[in-house]
Amino acid sequence: MPIDLAMFTDKLRRYCQQFEVSRSDLAAGTGISQDRLSELTAQRSEPTGDEVLILADFFKCDFKFFISNEKLAPFEQTENLFRRHGDVLTAQDRWTIQEFLFLCESQEFLLSGQSNAPVPFRFSKSGNYFKKHGQEAAASLRRHFNYADHMVPKNVYEDFRRIGIHVFRRQLGQSVVSGLFVRHPTAGLCVLVNYSEDIYRQRFSAAHEVAHALLDDGEDFIVSFSRWDQGNLSEVRANTFASHYLMPPAFLRAIPSPKEWSQTKLLDWAKHLMVNPESLVYALKDALLLSDEQAADLRRLKLPRDEKQDPELPGHLTSRSRDRKLELLKRGLSDAYVSLCFDAYQQGRITAGRLAEMLLCGETELVALCELYGRRLTHVD
Repeated sequence: MPIDLAMFTDKLRRYCQQFEVSRSDLAAGTGISQDRLSELTAQRSEPTGDEVLILADFFKCDFKFFISNEKLAPFEQTENLFRRHGDVLTAQDRWTIQEFLFLCESQEFLLSGQSNAPVPFRFSKSGNYFKKHGQEAAASLRRHFNYADHMVPKNVYEDFRRIGIHVFRRQLGQSVVSGLFVRHPTAGLCVLVNYSEDIYRQRFSAAHEVAHALLDDGEDFIVSFSRWDQGNLSEVRANTFASHYLMPPAFLRAIPSPKEWSQTKLLDWAKHLMVNPESLVYALKDALLLSDEQAADLRRLKLPRDEKQDPELPGHLTSRSRDRKLELLKRGLSDAYVSLCFDAYQQGRITAGRLAEMLLCGETELVALCELYGRRLTHVD
């Protein structure tokens, strides 16, 4: 089927608008000359196969998007997302979200057909009491993982990946956004957590976004803000889910005498639960274990940043390795995802070139990643 040039140029134009890319930017980023881009956008000739692949790589999308004579749902979805939240998402944030969705699509491909592929978790809501939805869903998911009341989920990101949700942490420039959920038409349930936030806040945000994924079945995407509308029942439900998943009320009620705690005791329990003191105070208050007056006094406490451990940055790492992996995490490249990519390469499922694309890097950095993870390339495409 011949390519529809009018549709091809329209898609290219709209992508450039989405990401505020000028023709000179596109030429510099792709190596396709401005004259050639002018020729393509004027519909004077068809793009070559290589040009389609280059453009798809630049915009982090499936190359079939450009050669299909249909509008594909993922593009429409991001276009609607950016249009709705264009006032808070910078051009760089849009690129970050586009790369995040590319990572989700890549991970979905890597997991497909595996014998140990994630098993989706299902929860059916009943009634119209939003807060109760969050409470029951959190309790149900904890039972799914066989968590006793006293057990604290250490690596919530791995928990949620085990039920088929693509969870990536990426550094967003826009600090008012704590995270977002996207119901992607090909990758499925996708959650982005803003790595610019505090480590413990990221855990809470991950659980919050997962609640949207599990409970807001009528939404294609939801952007969550650090300052949220307290009248928004969907946000109340998501916060309730996160609180009950991380700090189940049965556990809180078993803690000796919260009303008699000193400030030091509160900080100790917050550290044990891997939550910020403010979150713990709200949970205790919600469980009727603290008065309003006590809550107002204690929720101002802060845990020192250096006392918080990121579960995806183990303490045994050398300083150099930790710094390198920290930079990778800010780009969404967790150990879990990187290992999936290298395993697929060693199994012959992807080429070295595709491996580099999935790891958002070039050939030189790919060699450095192999060294960091103790892997090796058999050849470079």
